Amino acid sequence: MNKIIFKGHIGIGDAVQGEALVANDNFSARYDLDRNKGIFSRKSHKLFNQSYVNKILVLNVAKGGVASAWMLKSMIDINIAPKALLLNFANPIIAQGAAHANLTLIDRFKVDITSVIQSGYILKLIPENGCIEVLNDKSK
Repeated sequence: MNKIIFKGHIGIGDAVQGEALVANDNFSARYDLDRNKGIFSRKSHKLFNQSYVNKILVLNVAKGGVASAWMLKSMIDINIAPKALLLNFANPIIAQGAAHANLTLIDRFKVDITSVIQSGYILKLIPENGCIEVLNDKSK
């Protein structure tokens, strides 16, 4: 089997491996999540009512500002957090928040990352070189 690898911008955080949760939707830690229950809570979000805990979130664009950034750290501190964020585009404030929280983040891929990764894929992320490797497809 050929390796499936996607390349983005050099990322933040540690190398991680885990299950993807994907939607072609945007991301706001402040408005999209119930940070106590660990689920997407905005009814119009494509991942509504799904758990993000220990998932590699694969989404379009990070929304929000300073509040979303500090919420990433808060989520890590109470162990109700995603394992990592893969975004088509992360704004500088979300990047700072991910760095502060030690949450793995990679963005700016050469493809729309939400269209080439599916929920259930097991991924290996190597932020130091901006690479994602698809290890297997758990969704089948």
